[in-house]
Amino acid sequence: MKILAVSDEVVNRLYTLAANHHFGDVDLLIGCGDLPYEYLEYLLTIAHLPLYYVPGNHDPEYQEFVSDSKAEGGINLDLKTARVGNLLIAGIGGSIRYRPDGVNQYTQAQIHVRILKLIPKLIYNRLRYGRALDILITHSPPFGIHDNNSQAHQGLKALNLLIRWAKPRYHLHGHTHFYRQNLESASTQVGGTIVMNIHPYKIIEVDNA
Repeated sequence: MKILAVSDEVVNRLYTLAANHHFGDVDLLIGCGDLPYEYLEYLLTIAHLPLYYVPGNHDPEYQEFVSDSKAEGGINLDLKTARVGNLLIAGIGGSIRYRPDGVNQYTQAQIHVRILKLIPKLIYNRLRYGRALDILITHSPPFGIHDNNSQAHQGLKALNLLIRWAKPRYHLHGHTHFYRQNLESASTQVGGTIVMNIHPYKIIEVDNA
């Protein structure tokens, strides 16, 4: 399965590529947060791709019946699981809290509590499919991996525990910006999991078996 993953920064070139059917062999669109929903809607519509995404700390608070709070046609995967083909995916939105009134921002303790809500679904996956998860989609990185010391860009400690327990093949995230000078360090192997910073976009081929 070929995946187009996007995060944090609008890339104008993708508008042209999508319109010219460049993504004709791509099977899935994944959003890792902090992108205008109009951008995601354009890509899923023009490229005819199913979209699964999580909100970032600059995205609006999700409200089911408010169109501006979601990407129409896509699935907000925050604290949810899904099976796409044979792939088991799950999502966790938001970032560390760095403003008292920040939307989609949480303390480290709050993230632990949020992730606990996801655990029963992953246990079900493990019982039914023999594994908990193939791809974890988040906005923030794990603590100490692709994060930095600024208050707004600390990684989430609960993600480290989740990766260790659920053992996804891939963890795709955004939030911290990796440019050409540090591109080689945008993927990190953690046990059996490849932690990948998506900013601003990547095309990933995943075994769908």
